[in-house]
Amino acid sequence: MRASDVISVLLCALLITGCTPRFDAATASRDLLKRDAEWAELASAGKDVERVVSYWADDARIIEPGQPVIAGKAAIRAYVAASFQTPGFHIHWVSEAPVFSADGTLAYMPGTDEMAVPGPNGQPLTIHTRGISIWRRDPDGAWRCVIDIANEAPPAPEAAEARATP
Repeated sequence: MRASDVISVLLCALLITGCTPRFDAATASRDLLKRDAEWAELASAGKDVERVVSYWADDARIIEPGQPVIAGKAAIRAYVAASFQTPGFHIHWVSEAPVFSADGTLAYMPGTDEMAVPGPNGQPLTIHTRGISIWRRDPDGAWRCVIDIANEAPPAPEAAEARATP
């Protein structure tokens, strides 16, 4: 290989690596939090099953306290549709502080949820959960939730103290 060929190859390599877009965590964080907030608003409205389901990846899983794992888009669609048809059902969540993989293709976010459901006696029951959502940037560039895990939040400090006092 001639010296001019080596220089040409090196220049091409520099141009290619120099033009590779760098992952900007601040911008990605803003975009992901905005997408998650839009999703929460749609879910809170409780009307558009297809739009709400579109925020999950095809291979997504939902893990709720005391419930079987809901796996895949069809099962998630059925779960969302049934939830929206449940009298008194309401959900809203707030996520924060996304953490990204080095390449910017995966992220997780902690969050808090509030869900209203009919209680055992038919009266509304409000459930507070905390969770982690794991997101993946799909080939089309959109962030989609792949894992949505929630567990019940611990009781408020006053309630815990009242239970501990004999």
